[in-house]
Amino acid sequence: MRSMSGSRRNSGSSLVSSSSASSNLSHLEEDTWILWGRIVNEWDEWRRKKDKLLKELIRKGIPHHFRAIVWQLLGNATDMPVKNQYSELLKMSSPCEKLIRRDIARTYPEHEFFKGQDSLGQEVLFNVMKAYSLVDREVGYCQGSAFIVGLLLMQMPEEEAFCVFVRLMQEYRLRELFKPTMAELGLCIYQFEYLLQEQLPELNVHFRSQSFHTSMYASSWFLTLFLTFLPMPVATRIFDIFMYEGLEIIFRVGMAILQYNQTDLIQLDMEGMSQHFQKVIPHQFDSCPDKLILRAYQVKYNPKRMKKLRTENRLLKQRIETLEKVRDGNLGQVTRAQEAEENYVIKRELAVVRQQFSVTSQNLEKAQDTIGELQREKVRNDLESFVTGLQTQLEQSRLQEAELLGALKEMQDKVLDLEKRSSSLPDENNVAQLQDELKLVKLRELETLHSFREMQDTVTELNQRWQLHMSKGGGGHWKESPKNALNELQDKLMGVRLREAQAQAELREVKLQAIQLESQNQIHSKLIGRHEVESAAMQERLQQLASQNKGMLAQLTEMKRKQAELDCKSKEEVMAVRLREADSMAAMAEFRQKIAELEIQKEEGLIQGQLNHSDSRQYITQLRDQIGELKNELHVNQIPSCFLYFSEMIDVVRHMKHDILDSLLWPSSV
Repeated sequence: MRSMSGSRRNSGSSLVSSSSASSNLSHLEEDTWILWGRIVNEWDEWRRKKDKLLKELIRKGIPHHFRAIVWQLLGNATDMPVKNQYSELLKMSSPCEKLIRRDIARTYPEHEFFKGQDSLGQEVLFNVMKAYSLVDREVGYCQGSAFIVGLLLMQMPEEEAFCVFVRLMQEYRLRELFKPTMAELGLCIYQFEYLLQEQLPELNVHFRSQSFHTSMYASSWFLTLFLTFLPMPVATRIFDIFMYEGLEIIFRVGMAILQYNQTDLIQLDMEGMSQHFQKVIPHQFDSCPDKLILRAYQVKYNPKRMKKLRTENRLLKQRIETLEKVRDGNLGQVTRAQEAEENYVIKRELAVVRQQFSVTSQNLEKAQDTIGELQREKVRNDLESFVTGLQTQLEQSRLQEAELLGALKEMQDKVLDLEKRSSSLPDENNVAQLQDELKLVKLRELETLHSFREMQDTVTELNQRWQLHMSKGGGGHWKESPKNALNELQDKLMGVRLREAQAQAELREVKLQAIQLESQNQIHSKLIGRHEVESAAMQERLQQLASQNKGMLAQLTEMKRKQAELDCKSKEEVMAVRLREADSMAAMAEFRQKIAELEIQKEEGLIQGQLNHSDSRQYITQLRDQIGELKNELHVNQIPSCFLYFSEMIDVVRHMKHDILDSLLWPSSV
């Protein structure tokens, strides 16, 4: 603080060297430097006595070299006990380290201080985010907060940046913005939508017609304080004012941007508006940030009305929590005070809705009719497509069944044919007879060979005797009748030779028969073996086809049963949906009629003077009791299905929080 005073003689340890700065300062800058040096030295006095002047100076912009100390003074973060814990926190491990590392590379990727992996800027940014995740374990780390810490690190060391960030989270509503429920962000969106509806109704109607929701463009404004939307010089000017005035400047700047671009946005569709917000609007005030600040303070902003909106939003949250308890079956006895608050919120909502009712009622009815028709048509289409699919599967099953039956019949015919063919072939007894006959033929052949050999021996012996007789000149017996003996021997020899020839012929015939019988036996054996193999294969195939046919019949029966069950179930669901719709419409009509009656009673009470300052509380209490009884009846008699659907959508939105933040903070990487 001494180094930034008016006499900057000993400024060797200051943030900026006076010798290098004073040489480039103009007279006006010199006066500004002196003025802010005096402000820093006399800070307490300026905050007590010259607060309006200090506010005007901050709106004009804090000099760059004074931002570090002024931001610490504005946040009352110059002497915090948590600063002494910083070094110890860095030694600990945080469960959020992986998430922090993932997002650091996407934080100010073009800035020189944070460019490059493992750079000094990324390291100190990681340290600060890790330390805070250990200090505040409920919030831990949330996407978007790194941009705020990065801006602080551009101005001051990491210990001071950590202290300022802790103060911002605790005192400037940022902690509520970054809580897992993000309830404060929902409140800011709710308040901003009210300002948009009140001050720019035409643009609001165009946004709604294009389904261009406020959260699509304004969520990043509140989470990062315009640091990801506007250029750094402009966003830093807004951050100066935020350090003094809080979130009010975010609402003002947002409305000023929409007022400035209203004419162009009304002419664009949803995609064109998205491109306009990303590429055109951020560079409109590069040359003159003061122009945007001036427009921002021309926006109508009523702090009291914003406070009422906060109360209404809180009561709406209580109402949603009550509905969630109803869904879970844990709802207890609701007190009359809570019901009165809920009915007060309903009346306030009704007053706002009546302002737009003349424009949106017809469109809403058409949209509801269209949604109902689409839902019914979708149910019918789903049922028809499902039944059609079942019928197609049934037809395919029947075709497969017919094919299997045809194949089964064909195989049965083949089996019958094979049985006929096998019956015509010789059986085992015939084969045995053939084998016996073959053995007998072989025995006869052996006997014939034996007799033939005996004959050969006899002929040989006769020839020898004949030769012997001829060499001796004949014996006594031959002397008496040599011619008769010779003729007798010749006759015997011829008979023997004839019998030999006959025996050889019979032997050849027997051998031929034996060869034929043996070949026939081999052929019949092979045929019998082949037919046995084919018969076994056909029987196995027949069994498989029979089992497949049985399984297909079982599947067909099961599919028919399922189709019947689905038909019954679809009819029951359609009837149940129609009954719920009828009950819901009747209950809502009764509820609206009773609310209208209460509004009439309220107006009558105002006319009769019952809501004067003296007894207004008593009458409001009576009116709240009546509305509470109606609300209790509505809770007892009916739990609309739309409330259950709404609570389910709340759970889905909670699970999608991180993905939504990614799309809001880094749209170019999605």
